[in-house]
Amino acid sequence: MSVLGALLVFLLMVQGGQSMLIHYGKPDKRALLINSMGRKWELTYTTLVTFGGAFFASFPLFYSTSFGGAYWLWMLILFSFVIQAISYEYRSKPGNIYGARFYDTLLLINGIVGPVLLGVAVATMFFGAEFTVTKSNILNVQAATISQWGPGHGLEAIACWKCLLFGFMVFFLARTLASLYFINNIDDEEVNKSQHKLLLVNAAVFVVLFLATVAVILTASGVGYDDSGNAQWVPLKYLKNYLAMWWALVILLLGVVMVLFGIGKTLWKADYRSGIWPAGIGTVLVVMTLFWVMGYNNTAYLPSLLDVQSSLTLRNSSSSEFTLTVMSVVSILVPFVLAYIAYCWYKMDHKKLTSDELNSTDHKY
Repeated sequence: MSVLGALLVFLLMVQGGQSMLIHYGKPDKRALLINSMGRKWELTYTTLVTFGGAFFASFPLFYSTSFGGAYWLWMLILFSFVIQAISYEYRSKPGNIYGARFYDTLLLINGIVGPVLLGVAVATMFFGAEFTVTKSNILNVQAATISQWGPGHGLEAIACWKCLLFGFMVFFLARTLASLYFINNIDDEEVNKSQHKLLLVNAAVFVVLFLATVAVILTASGVGYDDSGNAQWVPLKYLKNYLAMWWALVILLLGVVMVLFGIGKTLWKADYRSGIWPAGIGTVLVVMTLFWVMGYNNTAYLPSLLDVQSSLTLRNSSSSEFTLTVMSVVSILVPFVLAYIAYCWYKMDHKKLTSDELNSTDHKY
């Protein structure tokens, strides 16, 4: 789950790129950005669906509690991804009665709403959500569900400043990675110069938001539980987790250094175009450690703000032993899947995208 979540955050660079369409008025330059992202949008979409499916198989109680209870938040997220899929498929189709600008607007909406709300949803796994869980309801035919949510059904998370801070941090990370990817993938001098300027601004905002988010997480209380399953709020829980799991802290610092290296070298050397790789790998490492401190070391990975004993942990929300065994076997295939994705990525991007290429092909978004 940590690998899928980390890859999803990295691939949100597609959404980050869509949010930059507003900076490009020329149709040919906008087409370069859209077609560059068009080669990758399905990877992001598929990773999001796989992330949800894997959670359903491994931790069904989380799936029913979060996806089923906080449905307004998740419906907004999924709707933004639906309009993204429609836009890429129909933007350049013959007989498009709405015009390319209409679909560009939908891509822009997904580029902003998608990363922010996904960040808000993940942030609830640190800062808690308003729900209760009563497993005995499964034997009560009068009870509708095992979990019950507050009246906001997930929308209350959008009003939480900590969750919003996390969400906007993810948004500016996506924009930063998008600039690095465009610099690597698009062979156009005008786009290259504009992306260097955007990278400087977005990276600066991201670093500030990242430091603030890390500070909030490390000083926040989390829910811990003992061997008997009794849960309680623990001050500085995530900081204590990093100190207890020193290897996670080392990987976190390594990831941060790699992200800063990718950004810094790209800004320092105008001819350096490979910053997306150290920054992308660093992003994956950092996000994986966040998932680790979120659920390991006897930590509830979804704290309940209404009833601490309802908080979800790896112990009380997992699937059956048989299902977990099957999922463990399936997980062995992850390196092969990653190798396949890397090979496809290489085949699609071994040649830089140019305006001449778009003008000479009928296959474009």
